[in-house]
Parts: sequence; structure tokens; C-alpha cells
Amino acid sequence: MSAPLAPADRYDAVAHASAAVVIAGYSTSFGWATRLLAEPVRTHVRDVYALVRVADEIVDEPGQWPAGQRAHVLTVLEEETYQAMRTGHSANLVVHAFALTARRYGIGHDLVEPFFASMRADLSVREHDAGSFATYVHGSAEVVGLMCLRIFVGGDDAAYRDLAPGAAALGAAFQKINFLRDLAEDHDDRGRSYFPGVDVTRLDDADRDALLDDIDADLRAARAVVPRLPGSSRRAVRAAHDLFAALSRRLRATPAAHLVQTRVRVPDPVKAAIIARAVVLEGRR
Repeated sequence: MSAPLAPADRYDAVAHASAAVVIAGYSTSFGWATRLLAEPVRTHVRDVYALVRVADEIVDEPGQWPAGQRAHVLTVLEEETYQAMRTGHSANLVVHAFALTARRYGIGHDLVEPFFASMRADLSVREHDAGSFATYVHGSAEVVGLMCLRIFVGGDDAAYRDLAPGAAALGAAFQKINFLRDLAEDHDDRGRSYFPGVDVTRLDDADRDALLDDIDADLRAARAVVPRLPGSSRRAVRAAHDLFAALSRRLRATPAAHLVQTRVRVPDPVKAAIIARAVVLEGRR
């Protein structure tokens, strides 16, 4: 029999488990991909995404909190996160798990502050210009990829600097693809228009292709660094990349008029095949 955990270790374990529950409840493609991560990388990546998911729910689901309270709730979460990053403790289990990971792998305010700034922008910004869009994508997506990279490389600063452009590009691609397939929901339900200069009500195939050309450039930049990732994360990142590349192809094959009426997805059997292929290909390295 294993020895019982000390109270502090038990609390840490419960916090990590809570983060895993959040991911299981909210994500499918990401949840599938994270299973390919080796431990302890898998646990710590889930810690990051759980905090991201909670913040996203605050700004995206007004039914959970009245509109006038969402800014306050987000501020409280941000302040709790900074305090936990300083002290290593929080009564909020998701924040506690994130802080454990941030302190272990050197995830600092340079990545966390832009994230919360982008989340806050969702509460007031309805349309973006080129500058605000780039800032938003950096804070909402690129920094999340960079947080995961800190975990992948075990806090190695030299490896982090080498791989950072690819990690940021992958985060940006994921976010832009989600914007494109959620056009109607963001516009009609949340009153947001993310892509600068794009009129959702008049989207045509040329607009769609221009957006996907930019997304595919991000995916190519990300794909170029996958072979240099540590073995503990390479299969999972390859699988996630390939899942979104498949989604990009499906979006390109969908008439623009349909993109504002339906949410394009990759069927589960196709997802399973993509993940299996990533396992086989990366297992040969």
C-alpha cells in the first residue's frame, strides 16, 4: 500500500484533479490531444487550460453571471491568480493548480497579464482593427501556447526562445480557426466581430480564403518546430496541429454563406484517425 499523502500534497493533488475535470467537461479535441502528453507534462498543461477555460466562461457566458458582475468576477480571478503565483496557494482549486505549474516552470506575469487583458477586452470591445486584433490574439491565444511551451521544455530558457515563434503561431492558428467557425455565434449571440474589416453578414468565399490563407501560414510555422519538441509533448502537439489543419481544410471546402449558419467540425472517427496517425509518425522518431 502507498503511504498516505501529507495534507499539502493531498490538496495539490486535488487541485490538479480539479483542473482535469474542467478540461474533460469543456473540451473534446483538446482533451483527446492531451492524453498523448507524457506525465507530468499532461497534468501541468491541463492546469493552464483549466484557468483559461474558467476565464473564458466568465466573459462568454453571461447567463452564469449578470453582465454588470462579469468584470468584477474576472478581476477577482486575476487578482487571485497573481497572489497564488506569489505565494503558491489559493482557496480556488483551479487557481491553485495553475500557480503550482506557473511557479514550477517559470510562467510569469509577461504571459499572464496579456491573457487577462484580452479576456477583459471581450467585455467591452465589439469590433477590432488590425492593431487591437493582433493584441487580442496575442493575449488570448499566443501566450497560452507559450505557457504550454514553458512546460514542454521544462523551463529551459534557451529551448523556449528557440521554439517560441512556433508555439505562438500554433496558438494564433487555433484561435483564428475558432473565430471563423464561430462567426454566427460571436456575432449574433455575443455581439462581437473579431476579424478586422470583415462583415459577417456579407462574408464571401474570397473573404473565407483570405482568412484561411493567414491561418494556414500560422499552421505551417507551427508545424516546422514540432520535430524539435521534446518527446514528452511532440505527439500531442502534432495531433493537435493536424486536427486543426483538417478543420481548416473543411472550412475552406464550406461555402462562406454556410459558415455563418453552421459550426463546422471534424467528425470523431476522423479525429481518431488523425490522432492515431500522429502517434505512429512521431513514434518512429
